Amino acid sequence: MGRFINPFTDYGFKFLFGREVEKELLIDFLNDLLVGEHVITDIQFLNNEQLPEVKTERGIIYDIYCVTDTGERIIVEMQNREQPYFKDRALFYLSRAVTQQAKKGIWDFQLDAVYGVFFMNFVMDKDIPAKIRTDIVLADRDTGKVFNGKFRQIFIELPNFNKEEDECSTDFERWIYILKHMDTLDRMPFKARKAVFERLEKMASKANMTQEERAQYEEEWKFYNDYFNTLDFAQKKGLEEGRKKGLEEGLEEGRKEGRKEGKEEGMLEARIETARKLKELGVATEAIASATGFSPDEIESL
Repeated sequence: MGRFINPFTDYGFKFLFGREVEKELLIDFLNDLLVGEHVITDIQFLNNEQLPEVKTERGIIYDIYCVTDTGERIIVEMQNREQPYFKDRALFYLSRAVTQQAKKGIWDFQLDAVYGVFFMNFVMDKDIPAKIRTDIVLADRDTGKVFNGKFRQIFIELPNFNKEEDECSTDFERWIYILKHMDTLDRMPFKARKAVFERLEKMASKANMTQEERAQYEEEWKFYNDYFNTLDFAQKKGLEEGRKKGLEEGLEEGRKEGRKEGKEEGMLEARIETARKLKELGVATEAIASATGFSPDEIESL
């Protein structure tokens, strides 16, 4: 285990970004994420457990749920495990944050903007060119113009970020570099460039955690580590079994192909011998060609 906590664990992620006492870290990250669009000066953490309106509905628990000083509701999630319907899950989470703004009685339907920021420790779409950030908005399909700015999803695919420390050119990239490599770093980079990273160094250092915080983090880290070791073992085993099965299937296919080729070769030799005997008996070339399938030239050469 390294000097700093792993932000991919649920406890580690919320320890860094989900506490009122250290909300400046989340504010700074969101401002670097939305640079040129918004300047957030304050946030208020909302209850991350959203209960259903009726018993038959499904409740949800967000990693981090907050509202900015200008009214945007922002959900921030860290997702480690690949899910087949992750896009649908993200849509469901944001939709719930929209519908829960409904007011009883007469209401004009004016909504606060809802943003979803989803860190993913996996690649969402393997069949499209790799990119670190995908921004989804409600826009006109023909013109590309934003139709309604009250709904937005930002997906950050960490495996697609491959820049080295000296290649990071924006504060957003510096944040992503640190988060991706934090648990293996011996020092916190970029401190001279931005004071928030010096604050992050103190926050993320396991040496500065209380005994209770350290115990809770290490318990979750063990679960996180065991999960990924089990997943890695399962993947390796699956690959090994796949290779073995492929080899066996390949050998069987080879045997079948060999038998097929041998049979064809034997049939060819039999046809040649038949053509020779018919030729020796003085059978007409055209008749031999009809019987064996050889051309007249091939028969003449026998």
